[in-house]
Amino acid sequence: MKNLDVTVRECDYANPEDRNAIGVLINAYIADEMGGGERLTPPQQSRLAEALRQHPKSIVLLACIGEIRCGMLVAFENFSTFTVCPMINIHDVIVLKEYRGKHAGKRLLEAVTGIAKERRCSRITLEVRKDNPVAQRLYKSMGFDAPVPEMYYWRKNLREWNF
Repeated sequence: MKNLDVTVRECDYANPEDRNAIGVLINAYIADEMGGGERLTPPQQSRLAEALRQHPKSIVLLACIGEIRCGMLVAFENFSTFTVCPMINIHDVIVLKEYRGKHAGKRLLEAVTGIAKERRCSRITLEVRKDNPVAQRLYKSMGFDAPVPEMYYWRKNLREWNF
């Protein structure tokens, strides 16, 4: 496959193909060796698209090569009490395996950085697995790095997610 131009745009929830792409892309991410979960069912996929549409601070960007939605970035605007400014946390960066190396991830990160600057955010945060050096290289090339002092990402699950 030749190297085609990657475009990034915000998800158009009125477009059924964009809504469907959310489920397809999240399932590809879940099924990937770096995902580690159970794929969403079609009803869950639909609920995800609707929940993201309704969330007042969600940012859902789609990377496209032609008409193919080959990547997605899901982020949420939040507020930093340390900087007294808004901030953006990137929750997911997904690029379909067959489109990796074509700059889709880089274009998604550039786009969310532009949004963060427009919103006058003080920072963009994300988590990356220790065993994912490919993503770490991408993030470092885009100016991300571990904070000083380094932080852990911890969580407390409150329930099983049986939809």
